[in-house]
Amino acid sequence: MQFWPRKRAKRAYSRIRTFTQSRESRVLGFAGYKAGMTHAIVTDNRRYSPSKGESISMPVTIIECPPLRVAGYHIYKTGYDGLRIAGEVLAEKQEKNLSRKIKLPKQAKAKPEEKDIAAVRLLVHTQPNLAGIRKKKPELFELALSGSPEEQLAFAGEKLGKDILVDEVLSEGQQIDTHGVTKGKGFQGPVKRFGVSIRAKKSEKTKRGPGNVGPWGGNRSWTVAHAGQTGYQNRFEKNKLLLKIVKKAEEVNPKGGFINYGLVKSTAMLLKGSVSGPKKRLIMLTFAQRPNRRISGEAPAIESISTSSKQGR
Repeated sequence: MQFWPRKRAKRAYSRIRTFTQSRESRVLGFAGYKAGMTHAIVTDNRRYSPSKGESISMPVTIIECPPLRVAGYHIYKTGYDGLRIAGEVLAEKQEKNLSRKIKLPKQAKAKPEEKDIAAVRLLVHTQPNLAGIRKKKPELFELALSGSPEEQLAFAGEKLGKDILVDEVLSEGQQIDTHGVTKGKGFQGPVKRFGVSIRAKKSEKTKRGPGNVGPWGGNRSWTVAHAGQTGYQNRFEKNKLLLKIVKKAEEVNPKGGFINYGLVKSTAMLLKGSVSGPKKRLIMLTFAQRPNRRISGEAPAIESISTSSKQGR
């Protein structure tokens, strides 16, 4: 019952409603495409680990992070039920591939009044043509800014029409939260969907049903495990350790490329562990809301990154 309703997500990448604030005036998030997984040999630097100082193998996820282009920014004012968009400012020159996503205006809109501003958020889009995937249509979304409204407005004006690099936002050794849409698995039964136990061979009627649910007959409660949509749902994972930001693609590209992805072409990052979603899916990255204090602020020293073939040969 932790996630309800279990239905398909509205779009293939997450919408972030809460951003962790920072004391500096900066962008509070980034995004990248999931390329695949490999493993790295690192020097264990965990404080209470029995293998501290020794070389250990660590599973890592490679996320390709081409620069984000700032297409404009939104000005928010306080309304009766929260923040409301009071105006929009777009860059004079837009990348041609953005027209695949939205209809670009022929002339720039008038700049809104800069009074009683509550917040300013950047309107950015990805540049998948710079990544290793065969794709031109970008994703468009908002990223929040930290600082006072005046500082946010000045920062947005400086970045208008320019690129944002991943190392300007995130740093090695940092804990980050990931927001993604999981792999879709279609219509599945209660055994696969909820882990219902398969009953004995000689059980009455069915083996894979949810069991006796009471005298209600066909009107079963919505709390009972039913068959239905499985996967393709928004999921949030916290405190992923950013091991390294790789600017040379040769350091992470395996022989023959990543299965169902290809070769990484631009800047990439190495995250400890796994990340939800299939290959090529956009993963939203934000600062950790509740960072784990036991994890040190320094990334472990990486001795080597496996680039062996993932083709099974």
